[in-house]
Amino acid sequence: MERVDYSRRRFLRTAAAGLSTFGLAPLSWPAATTTPNRPNVVVIVADDLGRMDIEPYNSDTFYETPHLSRLAKRGIKFLQAYGSNPVCSPTRHSTMTGQYPSRDDATNWFSGVREGRFRPAPLTSKMPRHHFTLAEAFHEGGYKTFFAGKWHLGEDEDLWPENRGFDINKGGWTAGSPSAHGGGGYFSPYNNPRLEDGPEGEYLTDRLAQETVRFIRAHRDEPFFAFLSLYSVHTPLQAPAELVEKYRRKAQEMGLADLPEDAIFGEEEQVWPVDDPRRVRHEQSHLIYAAMVESMDRAVGQVLDELDRCGLDDNTLVLFTSDDGGLATSEGHPTSNLPLRGGKGWLYEGGLRYPFIMAGPGVVERGVSTDTLVINTDFYPTLLEMTGLPLRPEQHLDGVSFAPALRGEDEIQRGPLFWHYPHYSNQGGFPGGAIREGAWKLIERYEDGQVQLYNVIEDIAEQHDRAADFPERVRTMRDTLHAWYRDVDAKFLRPLDDGPEPWRPEGQ
Repeated sequence: MERVDYSRRRFLRTAAAGLSTFGLAPLSWPAATTTPNRPNVVVIVADDLGRMDIEPYNSDTFYETPHLSRLAKRGIKFLQAYGSNPVCSPTRHSTMTGQYPSRDDATNWFSGVREGRFRPAPLTSKMPRHHFTLAEAFHEGGYKTFFAGKWHLGEDEDLWPENRGFDINKGGWTAGSPSAHGGGGYFSPYNNPRLEDGPEGEYLTDRLAQETVRFIRAHRDEPFFAFLSLYSVHTPLQAPAELVEKYRRKAQEMGLADLPEDAIFGEEEQVWPVDDPRRVRHEQSHLIYAAMVESMDRAVGQVLDELDRCGLDDNTLVLFTSDDGGLATSEGHPTSNLPLRGGKGWLYEGGLRYPFIMAGPGVVERGVSTDTLVINTDFYPTLLEMTGLPLRPEQHLDGVSFAPALRGEDEIQRGPLFWHYPHYSNQGGFPGGAIREGAWKLIERYEDGQVQLYNVIEDIAEQHDRAADFPERVRTMRDTLHAWYRDVDAKFLRPLDDGPEPWRPEGQ
């Protein structure tokens, strides 16, 4: 297979963002404690995939994702799903622990320590050993457990998947990118200590899907928990040549070729004024990224096909999601998240709100959407409840099971959602915190304490700051956010040598 590396192309794509919200249809999940065949679980996580990158959320996307459309027709699409952080490692930490990463000071990618006007907060670059992971819960519950792909939750081998509850590990280790720490990129040889090289030119996304398919086939007669954690669509931007050529032809047919750069990029808010404003992509037309998205979708299709062949589709819970928003403001600017503002590394919706589709046994009406508010800490208690395994409230203490809402019994009762990112992101995002309460979202900047307030139901693009209009709402939401900081013992910015003191919340 020929290797193709990133080369920026200049095409224009009109961003279309019409989103429809439908009522949640009643579902009926079998109680695993009284069902002979406990549901299997397959979790598929893409890396840096934007919400607007896939057809279930954006019918006008440049990228083609028919298998994710197929999954959405089998289940439920969540319109208000969030990750616990705008970058990868902390979100993955929350999925595995059911807790906000701020409780462990695991608040940036491992190990992101970029400085700006101030030093970032102290960073713990691992998922500490004291956590009883989601995989360990399934392993203890009698499930065969499998992991394939990106781990990025600790440098030492005793922190890798095979030592955190997974019976089998194919490719999970220190690296957060296939080319990091000596990795070879998306084409074999991979130079990955937990994944044997394939034939020269083998594509990593295909290989990880094949490993997952082999696991499902081998364990079809026993309950299993499979976690396919794709490295795609993270950089480096590399894809099979035939798919890149497909999108080159598509772009030409759509008249997107050879447009000026100012038709592609706008400017995003800065941490502070700079000579070269941060660029943000306003359209989807990147050929190699498009090929990577389709390759990712094909991997999902391989897994769904195997479940169908094994007759397991009606007894397997399938979750598909991402770990943060699409990469729109740095590192090649390969995608656009419009109408969502910002992207990976930002506390705006483009960095936090992500795709989440779920299908499985007992769905009465399929192909529906829901406004149920969820965050990835919820996966831990929800999956335990759905499979009849005992809940572990002392472990998944920040998660809320949304299983009752899926059964159509009632809406889940939850408090606000919180975010804490005391770092300067590689993508230009500023250090800050945020709270989502009902329709309202408040963002607090840690350098100077300034706040922004948005109604993200009416203003999903976060273009209209309402802080000056609702001072009492700002005060109460800020008080709630600051109380949460104290609860999780959140850490904040530090001064540079002989530099000024940064702003801090009162009492911190």
